[in-house]
Amino acid sequence: MAAEAALVAIGANLPRPGGGTPIETCRWAVARLGASPGLRVRAVSSWWESAPIPPDPSAPPFVNGVALVDAALTPEALLAALHAIEAEAGRARPYPNAPRVLDLDLIDLGGRVRAGPAPVLPHPRAHLRAFVLRPLAEVAPGWVHPVTGEAVEGLIAALAPQAIRRLEPA
Repeated sequence: MAAEAALVAIGANLPRPGGGTPIETCRWAVARLGASPGLRVRAVSSWWESAPIPPDPSAPPFVNGVALVDAALTPEALLAALHAIEAEAGRARPYPNAPRVLDLDLIDLGGRVRAGPAPVLPHPRAHLRAFVLRPLAEVAPGWVHPVTGEAVEGLIAALAPQAIRRLEPA
């Protein structure tokens, strides 16, 4: 299978079991992506800090970034690889939008559009989230949303204000 460009959003707001800050977990996840069969990391964005969505005053802020990955996997196999890395990090899913040790979301895979089965492509909420779009613009400037036809820069400009700030380069 030929490799396709994949955009993977990376986020964390809890320490991993046994230690490790959210930003350390995000860096660890990039290394695990690069070590996974059929995947090669081409670029990683800066790390950004954002408030949880939906707002949760009891939850710590998230660290977010995006990796541009060459993926020689089917969408289902890529999603399974992302879930395996999350599980290795100790990800639990107690309820929707819970604080988490690691969250890996497949945002785009070669511009594919599919409503299902999982994964839905492109990610159905990515175009609404500054914590995805700002780092995505760093690794894939000019990226065009496969459904709306809008460039990432236009999507960012159209967003309502969201609490997000750059922490540091990748």
